[in-house]
Amino acid sequence: MSVNTCMKYQQSLHSFNVFYLTYCSHWPFARFNVNYSNNTNEDKKEEKKEVKEEKKEEKKEEKKEEKKEEKKEEKKDDKKDDKKKEEKKKDIFVIDPSSNIYYNWLTIIAAPVFYNWCMLVCRACFDELQVDHVKLWLFLDYISDVIYVLDMFVRFRTGFLEQGLLVQDEKKLRDHYTKTLQFKLDVLSLLPTDLAYLKLGLNYPELRFNRLLRISRLFEFFDRTETRTNYPNMFRIGNLVLYILIIIHWNACIYFAISKLIGFGTDSWVYPNVSIPEYGRLSRKYIYSLYWSTLTLTTIGETPPPVKDEEYLFVVIDFLVGVLIFATIVGNVGSMISNMNASRAEFQAKVDSIKQYMHFRKVTKDLEARVIKWFDYLWTNKKTVDEKEVLKNLPDKLKAEIAINVHLDTLKKVRIFQDCEAGLLIELVLKLKPTVFSPGDYICKKGDIGREMYIIKEGKLAVVADDGITQFVVLSDGSYFGEISILNIKGSKSGNRRTANIRSIGYSDLFCLSKDDLMEALTEYPEAKKALEEKGRQILMKDNLIDEEAAKAGADPKDLEEKIERLETALDTLQTRFARLLAEYTSSQQKVKQRLASVETRVKKYGSGTLSVGETEAEKPEEEKKQ
Repeated sequence: MSVNTCMKYQQSLHSFNVFYLTYCSHWPFARFNVNYSNNTNEDKKEEKKEVKEEKKEEKKEEKKEEKKEEKKEEKKDDKKDDKKKEEKKKDIFVIDPSSNIYYNWLTIIAAPVFYNWCMLVCRACFDELQVDHVKLWLFLDYISDVIYVLDMFVRFRTGFLEQGLLVQDEKKLRDHYTKTLQFKLDVLSLLPTDLAYLKLGLNYPELRFNRLLRISRLFEFFDRTETRTNYPNMFRIGNLVLYILIIIHWNACIYFAISKLIGFGTDSWVYPNVSIPEYGRLSRKYIYSLYWSTLTLTTIGETPPPVKDEEYLFVVIDFLVGVLIFATIVGNVGSMISNMNASRAEFQAKVDSIKQYMHFRKVTKDLEARVIKWFDYLWTNKKTVDEKEVLKNLPDKLKAEIAINVHLDTLKKVRIFQDCEAGLLIELVLKLKPTVFSPGDYICKKGDIGREMYIIKEGKLAVVADDGITQFVVLSDGSYFGEISILNIKGSKSGNRRTANIRSIGYSDLFCLSKDDLMEALTEYPEAKKALEEKGRQILMKDNLIDEEAAKAGADPKDLEEKIERLETALDTLQTRFARLLAEYTSSQQKVKQRLASVETRVKKYGSGTLSVGETEAEKPEEEKKQ
């Protein structure tokens, strides 16, 4: 190698080292040696070791981070599981108080309550009844106790409404029940007072009188039954009689107990001596006591007069209770009977008024007889109920549901309404009006203007000739007619006129839908209106009852006249309202002017200062005197 090449090589190496020092001095390997030719193998090994250690540390950190993330995910899963468990705990079985399950349970719990109220006092007063059937009474008593315990569990699971929703939280249900007075009474009714049997013996059923505290369940059962039964008035009368019998039963048992306490046969008022065979039988004891109790409480018979002070006191209390019972019987039974006959009385009042009117107007006997027969048919077939009057207290939603349940299937039988929207059908169902026709009545005559359509619910109608005798077709249940005339289809050859005579053969029940009601409902459903008109047009084309040229022509002048008349009536009503408003405005303006004038006179009289209330009040009588 020549000297010049060596010199060039050294210069290039020197320039490279300078470049490396200026731009790459921050690299870790640059501080050991600038020239790569001088790096040793040991340095390379150390560098590799450092790189490996750094990689290991990075891996360790990554593993730690992964473990942390796994722990976080596990915690989240645990929280989700806890939430699910809590939700499962909250979603417990809850009994809806308005459900059939709750009512069936009331029927079950009412039986032991009624048993205790009837038999405990009887067993406590009549010893033979308790002694002769001890095993039976013990079995029935502890069966009723088991039902009482189950009833407490049912109460803990009986829901209640909070903000319109049934509460299903166990804690809320428990707190809601335990905070009521009924919970305390239920606990008292389950106290094991009959453990005293172990000391006193089994002949003391009065130890179980705390079971009578569960009587609220019996009242609740009666209330629920009254709302569910289809004969509420009959149930009320039976319920009243039952209460009276229980009071008489208790009074008879108390009378026998007082007689036993005073001594049988000691005087004329108490029960006769039981040593006499006739009065020693259990049946005679109870029936005699019941007879005495009935006579005393109803105050309709003579009983032996009392002798001792305690007897007088008991009889006085009995007479007072009897007066209350008699007043209750007369009042309640009278109101119940009047309620039962309210519909009959109202219907009879209508018949009497119509009879008086026909007599006053000297209506023919034949027509009068037809009217009375029509009323008799309505009453015997229970068609006197005014649906609107009965359903007026219900919300619109329930009214619609009832109407749908009763009339929707009937309305769907009409061809033009079969494919209509559900909302339109609901609107129309609410507008159906039931009507009843007598035998021989004409529903419509040929040439009459059709303002309504009819659907036959029950009965038979005949399409008859002009003579009214010749029958062409007989229409029966589910048939309909007049649907085309209420649509007012353009080009119809018959227009809105009836094309046949239809007469009722017997008594017929029909549903009527008027044209005005249909058009009112169709204002909210313009597409349905077009579809109905198209269907009606197709039906007329099949029967060749439509004039196509007239249908294609412009608007019918009759329709324009009707619209103009409607606009005129609307303008008349607006004018009358505006006149009323103008009159009210002028009167109020005059009153304001009068008040301003009075204020000006007072200001002129008393100056610009404000008038006190006392001065103004004192001024009024003076002005009145001057006047």
